Amino acid sequence: MATDNDAAPKRKDARRNQQALLDAAAVVFVRSGVDAPVRDIAAEAGVGMGTIYRHFPTRADLVIAVFRHQVDACAEAGPALLAQGPTPYAALGRWVELFVDFLVTKHGLAAALHNDAAGFDTLHAYFLDRLLPVCAQLLDAAAAAGEIRSGLDPYQLLRGVGNLCIGADSDTRYDARLLVALLIAGLAEPG
Repeated sequence: MATDNDAAPKRKDARRNQQALLDAAAVVFVRSGVDAPVRDIAAEAGVGMGTIYRHFPTRADLVIAVFRHQVDACAEAGPALLAQGPTPYAALGRWVELFVDFLVTKHGLAAALHNDAAGFDTLHAYFLDRLLPVCAQLLDAAAAAGEIRSGLDPYQLLRGVGNLCIGADSDTRYDARLLVALLIAGLAEPG
């Protein structure tokens, strides 16, 4: 007879497997895009393909879960960077770098969800709900410290960074990170 104690390790193992799958899928998506073979994700995670399908029955389920996982990680990083960084402006710069990393894994999401406009809209709203407040917190802290101009709009910044990242994966001569770094440098208060 199974007890609650017997079930807990399975749930913990399942959570650990799911976490490993999300991390592995993000790595593979960066390397090969969201159309990468499931066997590559399984190999990266060190699990069987059946484990992937148990957690994520469709590719869209996996892509959505990776997207949400990455949004959550980016959102959680903002306050941590602000608390640990040498300055609010340095924390903002590091957070924007993480945001750029996130955008790379997001590439191909629209294609993967092309038949689910409502699902895509829901993810976009989730993205804005989680990341805009974090960006605003970082901007406000850097402005309060006198490091950047005040009154900057977090939506405008995230949109600008996103636009700078478009096409970076298809043109080896284009370095979005360099342009994003220039954008962030341009926020600094002259002084």
